[in-house]
Amino acid sequence: MKHSKIGNLMVNDVVSVTPQTPFKEVAKLLAVHRISGLPVVDTDDRVLGVISESDLVLRQAGVPPEPGPIRSARLAWRSPPTGGADTGRTADTKAHAMSARELMSQPAITVQANDTIAVAARTMAQHRVERLPVVDEDGRLVGIVARRDLLQVFLRPDPDIRREIVDEVLDRMLGLSPGAVQVHVIDGVVTLEGQLERFSEIQVAVRLAQQVDGVVSVTDKLTYRYDDSGSRPARQTPLPAADETEDSGVHWERSP
Repeated sequence: MKHSKIGNLMVNDVVSVTPQTPFKEVAKLLAVHRISGLPVVDTDDRVLGVISESDLVLRQAGVPPEPGPIRSARLAWRSPPTGGADTGRTADTKAHAMSARELMSQPAITVQANDTIAVAARTMAQHRVERLPVVDEDGRLVGIVARRDLLQVFLRPDPDIRREIVDEVLDRMLGLSPGAVQVHVIDGVVTLEGQLERFSEIQVAVRLAQQVDGVVSVTDKLTYRYDDSGSRPARQTPLPAADETEDSGVHWERSP
């Protein structure tokens, strides 16, 4: 089963700056290109850090009321990692920044072109960012991907989704005979109908279908011939009544 790669979705023409880029030039680039952040690269295009709109806003606001490491706002690219990995840059430093070097947060959170959409989505969620620089194996900038780019996968046509589930999931991966499972896809919602041999096959089929690019959800209408789950609790033998246990320590008086 093939998953869409970041390289198929990323924007190749990336707006970036160097550490020496002046504050005003950074602000101009964000405004002209209508972007909320950009990467900072060295002379070999290796990503050194990132700058977000929130970093520049600190300059307008002046010295922040509570100095300390910058915390990620909704538009921020990343949250500073624990342990001071952001090279000690504080809100006070960024409020007085004169160049991209003083503005940027580092190290940058990045992905590679061969990473899947799922990897990028998890990375964005984990670090609370809206876009990720895409780098090659040497850490050089090759593109950028934003949240809205990841949403393109849900524009995949229903027939394409159905074809992949039938050919890749049911046939190639599960080895089911043609027609054993009927697949219906409407607006990305998949319905699986039919009868499989074992209960465990249903769980696998549903899970794999959910992983297909463009699937919104999966409705399971499958049945099975044999329950191999082993999840049914064994019948428990009821405990004897207190008056029937010799060592219970409880004595009952029976009526004559």
